[in-house]
Amino acid sequence: MSEGGPMMRGARQWMAKLATLRGGGVPDAPALPVRDPWPGEPGRGARIIKGELEYRGALRPLRPGGFSASDASPLMLAHIHGFGWLRDLRALGTDAARSRARALITDWIGCDQLPAIATAPPVSGARLTAWLGHYDFFAASADDDFRQMLMARLVHDARQLAAAMPIEARDGRAFTAIKGLIAASVALPEHAAFLPRALKFLVPEIGRQILPDGSHAERSPAAHLAALQDLTEIRALLQSARAEAPPQLPGTIERMAVALRALRHADGGLALFNGTAEDWPNLIDLVLSQAGRTGRSNVSLAQSGFHRLTAGKTTIIVDAGAPPGQGMDRFAHAGTLAFEFSVGRERLIVNCGAAPASATEWRDALRATAAHSTLIIADVSSSEIRPEGLGRRPSTVELTRHEANGAHWLEASHDGWKKPFDAIHRRRLYLSESGEDLRGEDSVEAGQPQPFTLRFHLHPNVTASIQQDNEAALLRLPSGQGWRLRAGGAALTVEESIYFGGAEPRRAEQIVLTSTQDGPQQVKWALTKMG
Repeated sequence: MSEGGPMMRGARQWMAKLATLRGGGVPDAPALPVRDPWPGEPGRGARIIKGELEYRGALRPLRPGGFSASDASPLMLAHIHGFGWLRDLRALGTDAARSRARALITDWIGCDQLPAIATAPPVSGARLTAWLGHYDFFAASADDDFRQMLMARLVHDARQLAAAMPIEARDGRAFTAIKGLIAASVALPEHAAFLPRALKFLVPEIGRQILPDGSHAERSPAAHLAALQDLTEIRALLQSARAEAPPQLPGTIERMAVALRALRHADGGLALFNGTAEDWPNLIDLVLSQAGRTGRSNVSLAQSGFHRLTAGKTTIIVDAGAPPGQGMDRFAHAGTLAFEFSVGRERLIVNCGAAPASATEWRDALRATAAHSTLIIADVSSSEIRPEGLGRRPSTVELTRHEANGAHWLEASHDGWKKPFDAIHRRRLYLSESGEDLRGEDSVEAGQPQPFTLRFHLHPNVTASIQQDNEAALLRLPSGQGWRLRAGGAALTVEESIYFGGAEPRRAEQIVLTSTQDGPQQVKWALTKMG
């Protein structure tokens, strides 16, 4: 999807800047209201008042005079300059919150040393939507000078965004940029030409990013949720402007909502794959209600490779798909064939979560294979972790699945270690019809035997203790329910772990099965309910 390349894009942006310098076309206020439909967190709003911004595993200063800083992670910088945190101030709802919003916006507009990411199209699109969506909260009671300054910057950024289309980002950020341009076209009817330009690029992006099973191509439940939010907002914006939506949009939203349900545990939160946390169940409920009729969730998402096994009160979600391709892998983890296990509303086996906005070593450590409930060979991750995505990665992930009389069988393999070790990891899972008996078998097929480790990361609310024979561990859920994990072919230990799946990091434990290079290249294990 090109429109003249970087040279033509630069020329359009120069012309847009020239039009802004000439003045004109700046209204006193938005002509039509744009509503931000998503809830904020009053607690995070209170932290902003104190000068701190919390976002996706990271904490940064946020106060007037700090917008020129560029030492945060790209994701955190995008959030800072995208102003999505205004909803947290709105949730707080105090006069101090309004004043802080105005002070920060005034400081941002007056800053002459913004980092380059601040004016990147996806960030500009997020900022346009946030400023317009919260206009009544922070600007309606402001003085004329503030509103004039705000509207002038809105028009300037909208022109620059229109000139930047199509944007270079090939992932979910393209939807955010398109949404911002549509929001500007709704609020600024004098610039009605923004709308057809935005719609011109919306349909190709839907076709490229949303897979036939309704999954998002980034294979991240968090990115999937964000893309569905953007598309439902776009639909609402078009409805408020009485503009015709592309015919592909309603069906896409419905398919994505069905897929989103398949990525949830029974507690309402998402499975912790590829940059995702669990602490959004209320938001997910709201997004699904906005999406409309969704029907039942799928048991498998064939194109993305996520599989859901349910029996009794047990839910298992398995990542049995190849990692996303280059350009779609910004959130990708080396967690191929990892699974999560929950009983009712209690999570038992998890992945360690993510801190994608962090600038510390935790960001990449949580992306490594060792932070997932799967097998790792010689402490080498199944995909090569790079700051911008993945390097070496599995190219072939195979899976077969059967169901009979309520029981599930799943067999999967991947070749992520083909290059370093000429090895294949094969995982077999069997879940009984009662949901109270999970059997597993993990094996390494290689020309030369390899040392490997099998990890079962436990939710922080789960306690673990080794039983007397050192071949089993007793796992106790908060409800008091007990499960026993037994294994053969590897030494079993309980070790420390850490969990970044919630609002803040927590200590946790993990069951570790260790095989030596001269030992069996196969481990059989079973997880059974006690009593």
